[in-house]
Amino acid sequence: MSGIIFGGLVIPDSSITPAKLSQPLTLATAVNSTSGTSIDFTGIPSWVDKITIMLSNVSTNGTSQPMFQIGDSGGIETTGYVTATSNITTVANVSTAYTNGWQIYSSAAARVVQGAFTLTLVNPATNTWVGSGSFTTDTPSVGWNNGIKSLSGTLDRVRITTAGGTDLFDAGVINILYQ
Repeated sequence: MSGIIFGGLVIPDSSITPAKLSQPLTLATAVNSTSGTSIDFTGIPSWVDKITIMLSNVSTNGTSQPMFQIGDSGGIETTGYVTATSNITTVANVSTAYTNGWQIYSSAAARVVQGAFTLTLVNPATNTWVGSGSFTTDTPSVGWNNGIKSLSGTLDRVRITTAGGTDLFDAGVINILYQ
């Protein structure tokens, strides 16, 4: 049998196809998060099994926590998430569970957030995604979030919004990287 040997595992030549090689690591177009209540990245290809959401100096005009939601051709899903956020500040430690998305602890207006969050397809048969990320704010604080969400169809969109959905983004840049 011919193929590539990787750590004692033989990957047959027949499993490496041009179609698989043509699914590149793709950086979307960065979006200035300086207005609006949400930022959507749509048109994510059906072959994607990993998405990284990156925030650089993002803030809102209110106290509602920034959050990530995912969706398919039926739209963004706003329920059914099993997620938790933990945060460490110089004052307190906070851990909270959520069902409406992956939230980033950031409870003060004009708080600046930066970090990365990675979504990974764990089961294509059930369109189940796990997510994990870590963030820092200017307070200073460090937070991380984890969780899981299944969709009714193939993921094709990601939304960055706030828990209340009404606070406006007023600074920063957001982008995604997918593969």
